[in-house]
Amino acid sequence: MLRNTFTMSTQLPGERELENRPSIESKALRINLNEHIYGTFAEIGAGQEVARHFFRVGGASGTIAKTISAYDKNFSDNIYGEEEDGRYVTETRLNKMLDHEMKLLENRIPRSEHPNKMFFTYANTVTTIDFAKKYKGHGWMGIRFQTGPDKEFSKITLHVRFHQSEARFQQESLGIMGANLIYGAFYKNDQPKKLLKYLYDHIDKDAIEIDTINFSGPNFEGVDNRLMSLQLVKKGMTEAVMFNPDGNNILPARELYKKNILALRGSFRPVTKVNIDMFEKSLEVFLQEQEVNENKTVVIFEITLSNLTSQGEIDEKDFMDRAKLLCSLGHIVMISNFKEYYRLVDYLSQYTKKQMALAMGVNSFVDVFDENYYKDISGGILEAFGKMFYNNLKVYLYPMKNDQGDIVTSNNLKLHPRMKDFYKFFKYNGKVVDIYDYELEYLDVFSREILKQIKNNEKGWDQHLPEGISEMIVKNKMFGFDPSIKKKI
Repeated sequence: MLRNTFTMSTQLPGERELENRPSIESKALRINLNEHIYGTFAEIGAGQEVARHFFRVGGASGTIAKTISAYDKNFSDNIYGEEEDGRYVTETRLNKMLDHEMKLLENRIPRSEHPNKMFFTYANTVTTIDFAKKYKGHGWMGIRFQTGPDKEFSKITLHVRFHQSEARFQQESLGIMGANLIYGAFYKNDQPKKLLKYLYDHIDKDAIEIDTINFSGPNFEGVDNRLMSLQLVKKGMTEAVMFNPDGNNILPARELYKKNILALRGSFRPVTKVNIDMFEKSLEVFLQEQEVNENKTVVIFEITLSNLTSQGEIDEKDFMDRAKLLCSLGHIVMISNFKEYYRLVDYLSQYTKKQMALAMGVNSFVDVFDENYYKDISGGILEAFGKMFYNNLKVYLYPMKNDQGDIVTSNNLKLHPRMKDFYKFFKYNGKVVDIYDYELEYLDVFSREILKQIKNNEKGWDQHLPEGISEMIVKNKMFGFDPSIKKKI
């Protein structure tokens, strides 16, 4: 009766329509009451928190074929096989769990007796916060599922990092997100962006971080995982994501762990010969550093969210244009929420103490010494530079040509008088290194000018881009290229 009274309550002027978010109990019950949804739960390292939600609401016998928690390592190895690296909380382990449990399900539940069943397998492998509270914990979770008894399986996998300081709270957050994932897989698979958003239903974003997610299978044929990466950063689910040249999201921790890192920040709109020359020449210098191991070196092309939003709202096509071009050249791309360079360095330092370097143009480096850049931190520029150069970091400077036609390097760049002595400290301690072996003709190339030429279909812009890039731009009509515009000479 109270419920009916509430729903019939008076609507006041100024009321806004609120999005209906079903409770976790409602989501689990809806799954349980669907007689066609049937599957297994395999959870390692944080109890069986996801399965618990489905058991508690009733009707689980029609949904759950089996739950398992192979907590002992030897027991787990005997079921899923041993890992080459000896680790258990990995994407490889998760996929083995999903594949193994699905094979068992299909072998033991005959389709002939259950022609209408839509099978699923949910799995997670997790390590929560340690006793000393030194490591917060992380984990992988995923689901293989079908949306029709005769349909091929689709898959969603994701990596989470815990930020809560008690194992109990981490387990609870994991349980809620897992239930959200299963519900989203069946009922929101046609809206992957909303599915992503709904993973945080009834969870504080500060409690758990999603830093990698991948969609695959027939239900997600039109989904580009790079675009989903962007959503993670855009919606504040994580501060940085990475994807490989194949376009799949990769785990930053795995890619960067104990590696020498060279990072290049830019708009790459489009990627030009200048960008590639900066990359190639800075890499040559980086590999000559005494503490750099070529076999343990990773190069990152980074685009900040602030760069993507410089024109207002994020233009997803524009973002994809940049990403596709960089990937076609075989590069790893990072999308971050780090407007300031020191935040990027601070982030990378979580994963490595090895030699790192930032490659940037002189004009960008001069901006780093602008005190207005650091108004939001209590220690100002001193705190920022302390974080930036505390770890084993160097800056490689690519020269520029000023209005007078002179070449500007670390030796003659112009800074505010208050910053000159501050700059000299880093310069004389070898933290700032000039790139000398550059292509002089490239100093007259500016991406904003090339972008304008592309939009106006002017002649000659293709000469300033790496091989194959101009063809991709023309073929896919990137960056506003319009072949119907009469070419200007």
